[in-house]
Amino acid sequence: MPPLTSLAELGLLARDPGARSAISALGGTPFLLLDLTGDAAHAPYAALLDWLRALPGPSIAVGSGDGPWAAACDARVATLAEAESLVAGIRRTPLAATVLVQLLRASEGLPLEAALFAESLAYSTLQTGPEFGAWLRTHRAPEPLRHRDLGPAVLIERESGVLRLRLNRPSLRNGMSVEMRDALIEALQLVLADDSLESVSLGGEGKCFSTGGDLSEFGTAPDPATAHLVRSLALPGRLLAACAPRTTVRLHGACVGSGIEFPAFAGRLVATPDAWFQLPELKFGLIPGAGGTVSIARRIGRQRLAGWVLSGRRIDAATALAWGLVDAIED
Repeated sequence: MPPLTSLAELGLLARDPGARSAISALGGTPFLLLDLTGDAAHAPYAALLDWLRALPGPSIAVGSGDGPWAAACDARVATLAEAESLVAGIRRTPLAATVLVQLLRASEGLPLEAALFAESLAYSTLQTGPEFGAWLRTHRAPEPLRHRDLGPAVLIERESGVLRLRLNRPSLRNGMSVEMRDALIEALQLVLADDSLESVSLGGEGKCFSTGGDLSEFGTAPDPATAHLVRSLALPGRLLAACAPRTTVRLHGACVGSGIEFPAFAGRLVATPDAWFQLPELKFGLIPGAGGTVSIARRIGRQRLAGWVLSGRRIDAATALAWGLVDAIED
């Protein structure tokens, strides 16, 4: 673990023409750990705050300070020990970590559609990168997984003004395959076209809500540019956001990757006590690409999302509730 950078040292770094390139994925250290001790004694000079916000690599604030210095960083932790998992994630895939924090900085405050567009472009960029390429070479599945379930990928049941949807690929842990994506889009288009539907609930069959993207389909798009266009036209989260006031998603078991990115667009998220959540994309050399840098950031904030993705940690339902990721815990 490299030493903490004090606020006094930060001022010296900002005057060093070579410091920015050194604190990058192409430099000596792909991150900055900023010591918040005594932050009140250092005036928040606008130019220095702008320099910190524009660092090529991630910046992590360490300490209990709650002023402008802390707000300018990409993530915050209370102690140096808490920073270790974030640093490990950055070191493992520094390019993906850099793109993640740069995207979160740029998209904060953008309208939803513009933020989704930026996420998709960033995701496509990383699909061409060496980190994802290395992961894909050792993890590419010989063929897509096949399910053993009866019925369509999404079960639909209507009773008067209530529509109930259920992810129905429990043999694949409700992985978000192309089949599942298309079925969700069709169901949500129905919701948007029918104002008589007063409420919509979504849940999942089997032991968990969803373990996220079907890894056997990773890297199967013709090229990243085409994949970006597909996301622009066929992203279920965009439709869920459009009907959010009418929607409740009930989460249980594993909610991983797009298995939490997509439902986070809903108006209300309810988790069972056994639900758990994780965003593992960074270890693939990627970032959340199902809308999560938008949907989750708007629930828990840019810094908490960055720290969560960089660490790769699994959180339980109680933590998710405390963060604001879910709205309630119910059996």
